[in-house]
Amino acid sequence: MAVVEELLRTEDNGTISFGNYKLDTKAKVEDYEHAGDLYKVKTFKELTKLEKNGMFAYESQPGTSVTDFKETEDGVTFTVEAGEDAQITVGLEEDTEYSVFVDGVNIGTMKTNLSGKLSISVELENAGEIAVKIVKNG
Repeated sequence: MAVVEELLRTEDNGTISFGNYKLDTKAKVEDYEHAGDLYKVKTFKELTKLEKNGMFAYESQPGTSVTDFKETEDGVTFTVEAGEDAQITVGLEEDTEYSVFVDGVNIGTMKTNLSGKLSISVELENAGEIAVKIVKNG
């Protein structure tokens, strides 16, 4: 996988890809329409942030490149790449338990806070791309 040169794009499988962790300066795309929703991405080497319809959807520190990002009623899946380990926060349903899988391994159950945010650390340095799957329990 390579960085997302156009910063935000729609894939043939209906998912979106976004982020470029190799940029030295901030870049953004606003009002990107996908499946009836408006997306905004801000990205560079220190931060990647995605908003959907003005609401928080994804953030990583440092910046990451994300492919095949898909939100469903039951959670979110995506593949992530970066040059170093990253702290990733996703926007989900508030006060809800989710099972978190990183690179196919169940790393446990986590509960979102009152704003619906769930944070995980992902070891990305020299790892290439890592699949993340977060699924609502119950």
